[in-house]
Amino acid sequence: MSKFALVIPPNKLHRHHHHRHHLFLLFLLISAVNAAPSLASTTTNNDQKFKEAPQFYNAPTCPSINGTTNEMCSHEAVHVAMTLDAAYSRGSMAAIFSILQHSSCPQNILFHFVSTSTADHRHLRLTITHSFPSLKFQIYPYDSSVVSGLISTSIRSALDSPLNYARNYLADLLPHCIHRIVYLDSDLVLVDDIAKLAATPLDENTVLAAPEYCNANFTSYFTPTFWSNPTLSLTFAGRKPCYFNTGVMVIDLQKWREGDYTTKIIEWMELQKRIRIYELGSLPPFLLVFAGTIAPVDHRWNQHGLGGDNYRGLCRNLHPGRVSLLHWSGKGKPWVRLDANRPCPLDALWAPYDLLQTPFALES
Repeated sequence: MSKFALVIPPNKLHRHHHHRHHLFLLFLLISAVNAAPSLASTTTNNDQKFKEAPQFYNAPTCPSINGTTNEMCSHEAVHVAMTLDAAYSRGSMAAIFSILQHSSCPQNILFHFVSTSTADHRHLRLTITHSFPSLKFQIYPYDSSVVSGLISTSIRSALDSPLNYARNYLADLLPHCIHRIVYLDSDLVLVDDIAKLAATPLDENTVLAAPEYCNANFTSYFTPTFWSNPTLSLTFAGRKPCYFNTGVMVIDLQKWREGDYTTKIIEWMELQKRIRIYELGSLPPFLLVFAGTIAPVDHRWNQHGLGGDNYRGLCRNLHPGRVSLLHWSGKGKPWVRLDANRPCPLDALWAPYDLLQTPFALES
């Protein structure tokens, strides 16, 4: 026996048994608390489980798209394009849920998800199918290496993700039979019928529609180097450019292809690598190409900025007016703030669409 062994008198053996039991429970509790940070740090977003959403059906007045030869090319459908990755999957699932819930023809919505070619597409497909068994969708692999060398560091690292630039290549990634899409970010929810947004009129010379914000200081989106250059400063000559947020756009892909707008955006990104003409990620190239030429959309379709600014992500209020779409652009994301028990008041409007299956959730 070790010289450090503890000898217990017989009359104290029963009491010591209970004491040892309590010490053992205390040891387990302390071990679990100490292990928790390590476990959290090694758990990936691939481990997230999502609940199955309710099934949504078309209203009797909805046109049928089932008889078409290639359903994913139907011109009767509303085509929605989104990017998809593990980091934002919780936001994406909430966005999909909100779109279906508020649509009068949910079975006529076709989803086109773009994900990096290195992502686990099988896992993404299973995740979506589990929550939305009847959802009509395709996942398109995106080779992020085509843009990686063109990305300039911006004010927030999340803005430098190659997937943020996938919207530049939608016309090439999606089948050419698709003429019009609604592009949406993953940090938003709709509270109105997306068919209304998809029906935004685009005249024969207009490629893109989005809510414009002409009260924003447009010059701030570009550097003094840009504005002081005599040639570059003439970029917007003959236009009345206004800021627009690229997280909600209606795009005519056919006109995009005809005008080769992907090349035009890339040319600005190549110039940015030589001369720093902007600071804010993937947005400025879109402004350089399209600002002042887009079709306007009512502001209710992008109540953006709910994630605060790009530095601190502070709480913000809604803009005045009606609301059809809530967009948590900015640093603060509602699922992160809710998990941290530091939600902003408007995060409560996102929470009902959260499909995350928590380990201790009680099903009603």
